[in-house]
Amino acid sequence: MFSVKRNEAPSRSTARELRSTRNATSPGHVTQRLRLIVASFLLVGHAALAAPCQFDTQGEGRVATIVDARSVRLDDGREVRLTGIEATATTKQALTSLLVGRDVILRGTDDTPDRYGRQGALVFIGESDMSVQALLLAQGDALVSAEITDKDCAAVLMSSEAEARRQKKGSWADLSAIKNAESPDDILAGIGRFMVVEGKVLSVRQAGATTYLNFGRSWTRGFAVTISKRVLPAFETAGIALKSLENRRIRVRGWVEGNTGPRIDVRLIGQVELLGANEPTGVRP
Repeated sequence: MFSVKRNEAPSRSTARELRSTRNATSPGHVTQRLRLIVASFLLVGHAALAAPCQFDTQGEGRVATIVDARSVRLDDGREVRLTGIEATATTKQALTSLLVGRDVILRGTDDTPDRYGRQGALVFIGESDMSVQALLLAQGDALVSAEITDKDCAAVLMSSEAEARRQKKGSWADLSAIKNAESPDDILAGIGRFMVVEGKVLSVRQAGATTYLNFGRSWTRGFAVTISKRVLPAFETAGIALKSLENRRIRVRGWVEGNTGPRIDVRLIGQVELLGANEPTGVRP
């Protein structure tokens, strides 16, 4: 409280302080302050609930043409590779329908061009919170590549793919979309292609700096997953001991290689998903 002597006119500074005090407690001032506080909470809440995959903006532009199933060219000549996905037979056509002539925003953690001069990015149409990659996956027009290591963003992409599997959309309508690890010849027929394989790990063996997850009793003919020593820390950080995968059902994705028995080399932990013992094929997110 301010003290003013009776019958004495307050000084100019005292008068200003009195007005300030009255204004601070006036209904209009209180309402304004409440609005500012609510707005602050809304901004904080929006940031906390922001959609995943909203990385730093790396540029924007208009899509002029579709180069291939994973690359587009902008009208300024830049070529952009869509990170986080691998193509299916329908990806290029889906990209054409989604992107040609559209304004897009590029987001990511690194805009360094690859050896082919392409800028890798998550692509967003206008101000959409959902990436084109997630849209393609939700339609069954692409596969998750597991190259995006951000946990929340990777979960969004995997969830989009899982929903398409549940609804048998796009490529998932084909019963052979997920290969059976017990049929190595079917997998070997796709050598050089990106595939999704499910099966039970019969044994886990280490040879030198490589760990083998064997799905067949014949190590030379059966399907196997190879994991190099340098990848082990990622599994350890996630609390997964490779030996614990023995007799577990897993889903693995990657490029098929091998001369006798088919192999998939796991370089990222996101390539491996644990499945329930009695879980139907292709259902789990």
